Amino acid sequence: MKEYTLHVAGLERRLPIVQISDALEIASFVILGDVELAVCAAAELVGKLPPLDYLITAEAKGIPLVHELARLMGMKRYLVARKSIKPYMTEPLVIEVYSITTQTKQLLCLSREESELIQGKRVLIVDDVISTGESIKAMESLVKKAGGKVVGKAAILAEGDSANRKDIIFLEKLPVFPITVSR
Repeated sequence: MKEYTLHVAGLERRLPIVQISDALEIASFVILGDVELAVCAAAELVGKLPPLDYLITAEAKGIPLVHELARLMGMKRYLVARKSIKPYMTEPLVIEVYSITTQTKQLLCLSREESELIQGKRVLIVDDVISTGESIKAMESLVKKAGGKVVGKAAILAEGDSANRKDIIFLEKLPVFPITVSR
């Protein structure tokens, strides 16, 4: 199996390289279950963040990072945009998104109570990896629709061309691997 060695937040991780389309392979970065990485990355990111009232991430891979960021910042609450409407959600706000990792259209949802919580507040969008930026754009739309003010977008890694963006805060670049067909 092909691997990519990632160095981030003082740690080293060996990521398997997986094919996601006929033309592209990526280094598969999964923070779920990696407590050490979530803790170290959050500690490095926290000093780079603008003043904010709330953190938000999309279900599910950004949850360990946003949880640790909130803990370090002394916050009592952060928000998770759910990927489906849950029975407990009253009057949910819903946005559609297409993600490179799931390769299907998905929903991002907040309950009315969560929407009211961020109304007029400074909100930082958090993710594990920013790739195409579609998930971040959808979360930004969701926050704005709820009446919140997006003060920044942060991730552990910026993948491919996203590393050239000036509007995101990230720790390291993650390359993509185009598949070339030889004839």
